[in-house]
Amino acid sequence: MLAFYISGHGFGHASRQVEIINACARAMPRARIFIRSSASRLLFDRTVIAGFELDDRPCDTGVVQIDSLRLDETETIRRAAEFHRTLDARAKEEAAALKSRGARFVVSDAPALGCAAAGVAGIPSVVISNFTWDWIYSGYVEQLASAPELVPGIQRAYRQADAAWRLPMHGGFETFERITDLPFVARHATRSREETRRTLGLALDRRLALSSFSIYGADGIDFSGLDSTREWDVVLTGNGAAPPSRAGTCYVHEPSLYAAGLRYEDLVAACDVVVTKPGYGIISECIANGTALVYTSRGRFVEYDVLVREMPHYLRCAYLDQEALFAGRWRAALDGALNAVPPSETPRTDGADVVAGMIADAGSW
Repeated sequence: MLAFYISGHGFGHASRQVEIINACARAMPRARIFIRSSASRLLFDRTVIAGFELDDRPCDTGVVQIDSLRLDETETIRRAAEFHRTLDARAKEEAAALKSRGARFVVSDAPALGCAAAGVAGIPSVVISNFTWDWIYSGYVEQLASAPELVPGIQRAYRQADAAWRLPMHGGFETFERITDLPFVARHATRSREETRRTLGLALDRRLALSSFSIYGADGIDFSGLDSTREWDVVLTGNGAAPPSRAGTCYVHEPSLYAAGLRYEDLVAACDVVVTKPGYGIISECIANGTALVYTSRGRFVEYDVLVREMPHYLRCAYLDQEALFAGRWRAALDGALNAVPPSETPRTDGADVVAGMIADAGSW
């Protein structure tokens, strides 16, 4: 059995691990899959191609988001400290569960609990991520004064892992002695741009900008006052009824998207630009599918600076400040991203297959 410990923070950790899980299922069809994650069961049900067992209890606390663009630093550290205070006891319980399931390899993205449990159980484990939580939490210096054991405790757990398999646009990893750098793990569209637009009823002759702010949302954007309606349609997505119709916007019902045999990455590929906060998942999808990106700020999160520094090497992008974002002044940023000079690098985006090969080489499945 392959066991995956996946952070429930946002969609990025889960979406990239789904790609790895699917690549492992193709490479090792007899391997059983166990997933430990509080990420949406619906995401796994919609996108994992093999049978799997899911334990949906949290395996870390991530960062506490007020919404997609704001976070609570104090509550973030409080919850993380409370969770990791009992990490040793949790690890023993997890180790017993792993052994009872016959787990033979553990992947963590990037909960320390997975590494600690594998260490207790004597099972090989690796961290596959572009950041480590000790690095993220170290950015909250004032808040850590009340939780001095948090970062050292996470680092002790990470040291139980055999290695780190590190994704691009990375930060942290100082605790690992063995590090292997991977290509991007990214979701690739399986339908053409035109086919996806036709299936979803989107205009074939308009520029499309996808508003993508993950499960946390970004309430307060004035879509009724968009300054981009002459040349652009903004694509909104959701699971409920369509919002009131506004000039320059269109709505994609996500359950209908999946029912039509499409996936979110098909929608990304069908659009000219994605408007979002920067995160590994959406950036990697834009890279893999040739879509430009408009990004805004997202609160104090040390990964942000790394992503903003690295993005221009891999895709066309432009910055949109939050005042302009919420006021609907999008046109200049949309045009800027679309017309930006393409980057000189064309990175590999087959990281999931690379990882599956590495796991296959680690044992007989």
